[in-house]
Amino acid sequence: MTPLATLTMDASRLVERLHHSDESALQECYHLYGPSVRSMVARFVPRDDVDDVVQHVFFEFWRHRRRLEAGRNPAPLLVNLARQRAIDHLRRRREVVSVETVPEPASTGEDFVNRLIFAHDVRAAVASLSDDQRECVELVVLQGLTHRDAAERLGVPVGTVKARVARALTRLARLIEEGGEQ
Repeated sequence: MTPLATLTMDASRLVERLHHSDESALQECYHLYGPSVRSMVARFVPRDDVDDVVQHVFFEFWRHRRRLEAGRNPAPLLVNLARQRAIDHLRRRREVVSVETVPEPASTGEDFVNRLIFAHDVRAAVASLSDDQRECVELVVLQGLTHRDAAERLGVPVGTVKARVARALTRLARLIEEGGEQ
């Protein structure tokens, strides 16, 4: 018997056990497919959140176990759930990005120093913006709000937010290119 035929028979039995709410079948799925699911999730989700997302994937897999087709390998469903949950997690997570963030360590000391200089230049350029422009950039670029949501929050027309962001980004690009000189 070929390994593929064995896998198909094993997958068929595994799905049957899942249909009968055999919790050891879930453990077996976790041992068989967990490393692949974890690897996929880790490509999208920050390292500190991977275990939480993987746990959510297997919880949802268990909840929907009766939807599995008899005789079919559960791996495609797990991979699909992993992709969906990773995307959902990223959408929910949308952290506020801070210009105060220190760059991650670089491969060389020179790279690290260059990143620190760049971060300093970005902070200086953002600080040089008018209050109106800085507020719009923080809402739209750093917090990820839509122009419309930022306009509602600020009580100004959408076109005003778009214009402020466009002028601010042009100014930031010029200032950063010049090395933060104003």
